[in-house]
Amino acid sequence: MSTPRDALFGGEPGQIPDALTRIAHGESVDITCTHVSDALADPSGSAELKTKYKTVVAWYARKAEQAVSQPPAKRKRTAAPTCDICRSTLPRPFVCLSCSFAGCWTGQHITSHLVDSGHPFCVDTKSGSLFCSKCDNFVYDAIFEDLYLSTILLVEEKQTRFQVSKRIREPYEPWIPDSGEVASLKNTTVLPCQGCRGLLNLGQTCFLNVVLQSFIHNPLLRNYFLGDRHNSRLCKHADCTCCEMDSLFTEIYSSSTAPFGPTSFLATTWKVSAEMSGYAQQDAHEFFITALNQIHGTCRGSTNISCNCIVHQTFAGQLQSEVTCERCRNVTRTVDPMLDISLELRDPGIEKEITLAGCLRRYTKPEKLGREYSCTKCAKATHEAVRRLSIRKLPPVLSFQFKRFEHKTVSKGAPQKIDTPVRFPVAINMAPYTTLAASNDGEITRYPGPEAMYEYDLFAVINHEGQMENGHYTNFARFQDEWYRFDDEKVALSSLGTCLNSNAYMCFYIKRHLDYKPYMKPTYRVARENDIVREQEQEKMRELARIKEVDDALMATIAGD
Repeated sequence: MSTPRDALFGGEPGQIPDALTRIAHGESVDITCTHVSDALADPSGSAELKTKYKTVVAWYARKAEQAVSQPPAKRKRTAAPTCDICRSTLPRPFVCLSCSFAGCWTGQHITSHLVDSGHPFCVDTKSGSLFCSKCDNFVYDAIFEDLYLSTILLVEEKQTRFQVSKRIREPYEPWIPDSGEVASLKNTTVLPCQGCRGLLNLGQTCFLNVVLQSFIHNPLLRNYFLGDRHNSRLCKHADCTCCEMDSLFTEIYSSSTAPFGPTSFLATTWKVSAEMSGYAQQDAHEFFITALNQIHGTCRGSTNISCNCIVHQTFAGQLQSEVTCERCRNVTRTVDPMLDISLELRDPGIEKEITLAGCLRRYTKPEKLGREYSCTKCAKATHEAVRRLSIRKLPPVLSFQFKRFEHKTVSKGAPQKIDTPVRFPVAINMAPYTTLAASNDGEITRYPGPEAMYEYDLFAVINHEGQMENGHYTNFARFQDEWYRFDDEKVALSSLGTCLNSNAYMCFYIKRHLDYKPYMKPTYRVARENDIVREQEQEKMRELARIKEVDDALMATIAGD
């Protein structure tokens, strides 16, 4: 006979409930528990409960991290945990939060222990999900959710080191407002905003609208401009694209739901970019690159070397090109900056269909140079040279363009569009396409840092419908947990499946976990503090000199008397 828990989750007795899987994947399950609230209300019991919870979650996280970070030959041989009743091996232990009991879920030994001992809670060490024996159900609590995330992050920080400095990762510190910030927040007015607003077509400007929608739904650009990092009222630049971005985000995240016409953005683009001016249909990718250059040029922190502007913080990565001379095996390496990756839609060969992963494999595959190459080592011109591209530095946001437009060549008189479907995933791991993988010919099982640092999630797609001369751009974008389709001023609720089945022209992915550098004081602050210390030492020396001068005068007076 099934228990209420089994009936609720629709599973057979002994199976891990579907709700547990949903919680593990980040989906919200509306299950509240007063027993958890009562346990947390007791100060002494609450501290012990939280400590035990963090301990068992950290144990499993360290175990999982070591399983992939160390080769099998170097791993310490440790006994796998077993159920305290049936002694079966536990790949996914459930641990009681009141004692040291660990049991299996499939045999219901953990639940029977809770009932027999009167202990209220146990935890799934893999997902951090909390089970309440009194509710006979998995329950959600925001405090334990925060504990789980912070514990996992702490384990990753301790086991991840910077490749250059060999230091442990800088610990994450959540923002806690001080008294001044709290006072400022009290005086603010919360405005309703919805973030999904159509853009009016101003005369064949669908190319502009889809790129702006990809900017609007880019979390890093959104946080930058909504965080008042560039204030159009204080900016003194003429024809400033950053000011236009600031005004755009202000309009999109206002209370108005009517379609917005980006007339000022279009006018500024015409003024600063002659190739984009006029009422002719433009290429969305060309406008994307133009817009990034314009934002870079007017952004605070923009420099020609080691630029720290929002464009380079968001989109900039590095491509490494290796040319190998097959005569002397000399390798010449060059590193170039990149803002996006353009992929050719070639014949998939043995693959049945064109996929994003297949395009990336061909993009990073060694290929013979089709021109004469002069080797710097053997000083001979040869056609026997192989070039290989790889991604040396992954950017926070990856932009892919599929080369769908074939322009006029000698063999093909008129330009044409390639309508071949391309399958692209909702998430992609970029580790196999990095320089590290290329240097090991892809035969590497472990990359520096947590695996999640190479995972990217899809958040926007640009589509082109029709032919080159009379086509139309639309796009999909993710807003919170929903997908929407944008067709100029029309905004419609869509689905992830519809987005993945669309004929993509550009795809935008964001890193699932952003990496960050250790905090270092800016050089101007270091210089200023050094100047203060130097001035204090000089003042101390002058004071000592004055004291000595007074002492000498006093001794001279005494000697004269």
